[in-house]
Amino acid sequence: MKHFLAIAITAVTFFYGLPCKAQTEKTLEPKLENIAWISGNWKGEAFGGITEENWSEPSGGSMMATFKLIHNNNVSFYEIEIIRQLENTLILQLKHFHNDLKGWETKDETVDFPLKYITKNKVVFEGMTFEKVNDNEMNVFVDMHEKDGTVNTIKFNYTK
Repeated sequence: MKHFLAIAITAVTFFYGLPCKAQTEKTLEPKLENIAWISGNWKGEAFGGITEENWSEPSGGSMMATFKLIHNNNVSFYEIEIIRQLENTLILQLKHFHNDLKGWETKDETVDFPLKYITKNKVVFEGMTFEKVNDNEMNVFVDMHEKDGTVNTIKFNYTK
C-alpha cells in the first residue's frame, strides 16, 4: 500500500507539474501588428471545393479579406471579412454573399467573433481560430452551428 501511495503521489506531482502549452505561450497585446502574419493570398480545400482567402496588411485600423468557395467550377458563396481595432481589443466581422452577391445577412447585420487571445502563432476569436503553421501555411478553424444545436469545427488548411 505504501508503494502504491508513493507512485500515485509521484504521478500526480509529475502531471500537475507539467506546464500546459497554453500556460507557456506568451499572450500578446490585441494589436493588428501582432496578427499581420495572416495577410496574404491563401488557397485551400473545404466543403468539397476550392477555397481562396485574401487578407490585406494592417492599415487604417483594420485588415480586410475576401473569401470564395468554388465547387464544381462554380462559385458557391463569397464572404467579406474584417478584423478591426475596437477600443482595447480586436473583433472579426464578416458578411456572406450568394454567388450573385445577394447578401445572406440583413443590411446592417454582421457575424461577429470577439477576440479571446493572441499568441505568436495563434489568434483565437470566439468561434474562429487562425493558426500559423509556417510562413506559407496556416489553419483556420471555424465553429459551424447546426440547426440541431450541435457545433462542428471545420478546419481550413491554407497555403500561399
